[in-house]
Amino acid sequence: MDNQTTVPYFLLLEFSATRQLQLLCFFLFFVLYLAITIANLLIVCAIAFEQELHRPMYFFLMNLALQDVGSVSVIVPKSMLNSLIGIRYISYFGCVVQVFLFISFLGSNVSLLTVMAYDRYVAICHPLHYEKVMNWKACTEMMILVWVTSLLYGMLHTTGTFSILFCSNVNQFFCEVPQLLKLSCSGFNLVEVGIIVASVIAGLGCCTFIIVSYAMIFNAMQRIPSEHGRQKALSTCIPHLIVVFMFFLNGFFAYLRPQSNTPSYLDFGLTVMYSLLPPLFNPIIYSMRNKNIKYILSKLCRFYTSSEKMAN
Repeated sequence: MDNQTTVPYFLLLEFSATRQLQLLCFFLFFVLYLAITIANLLIVCAIAFEQELHRPMYFFLMNLALQDVGSVSVIVPKSMLNSLIGIRYISYFGCVVQVFLFISFLGSNVSLLTVMAYDRYVAICHPLHYEKVMNWKACTEMMILVWVTSLLYGMLHTTGTFSILFCSNVNQFFCEVPQLLKLSCSGFNLVEVGIIVASVIAGLGCCTFIIVSYAMIFNAMQRIPSEHGRQKALSTCIPHLIVVFMFFLNGFFAYLRPQSNTPSYLDFGLTVMYSLLPPLFNPIIYSMRNKNIKYILSKLCRFYTSSEKMAN
């Protein structure tokens, strides 16, 4: 490999050389992917088709569900295909696209969780100004900003990552940036180092904003006179707090752990945790803690069941 333009493909992590175990991996990923897709699309359908849920909080939640479907769709189908047909490679261009889309969805997830914290801050700390501040124009502009900045971030990260020379194989089931950086023949690229530093600063900034927002929210809750009012305000914050905690905790474990030069089940497990488990649990957390979503989902299930009976 004289330079990165001559690399035709990357070899991904091989789960097992045994055909039966490869098919087992395909089945497990298929079940997990199906569960994530169905759960998140149910949330999207419930919010899109129910007028009662056409509010900023649910608008942001719908976008979060779409991002979760997008992030897993970038990495899981290729891994399933490799396990099914018994191969382990991904083309150079395919790896570029995978990194770009996955990083873009990851960045949009961080930005959107920050926007959702701001939404809860305005709703609880400034309820009289909520409709004026969080109008549909403002919400749409926020989402456009989230998507545009995330795509730009993904483009910068991808450009920095693939400007290095590669010498080895990827010790993971998809093109993960930390694993790709370990393949460098020429050491760290200064551009990518700068992007990583900027990413850490931006991530800490979002995390700090969320912490400060909730500190002010909990302070405002203490001034709510009724117990019912405090419980109602808290119930709208708990799902978001759980999702934020899961996201950042998994991210810290995945990217701040010492990187090994050989593949291990621990590395694989941590990567699955931060890339696949949050998209699976996010809709479950929001639907379990939100009475409106539970009610709409039960209506959808009853409608589907009655339609099946009429068809039979």
